[in-house]
Amino acid sequence: MEFCPKCGAVLVMKKKNLGCPRCSYSSKGKAPKLKTSEKIDERKEVAVISNKEGSTLPVVSEKCKECGNDKAYFWTVQTRASDEAETKFFKCTKCGHTKREYR
Repeated sequence: MEFCPKCGAVLVMKKKNLGCPRCSYSSKGKAPKLKTSEKIDERKEVAVISNKEGSTLPVVSEKCKECGNDKAYFWTVQTRASDEAETKFFKCTKCGHTKREYR
């Protein structure tokens, strides 16, 4: 791939030589033949974590009103308009009770 020394555009093949599509520059040399290739690796299996193995969510200190446990999983979701705050969800690590918090 060659570039125009006047304006910097990529030179394209004209009738017999390379030329600039923007300005009047013309190269005397022929365009080099370009060869492209792409190597695609096979997809590897994605590890799936089941509920029995544990959760990947962060654990925070939040008291459960159902069982009194003081640890909960935490995540946020944008449930309303984008200019409003996210909704926070807490799921008890012991009993699984879920609560949401709007701010």
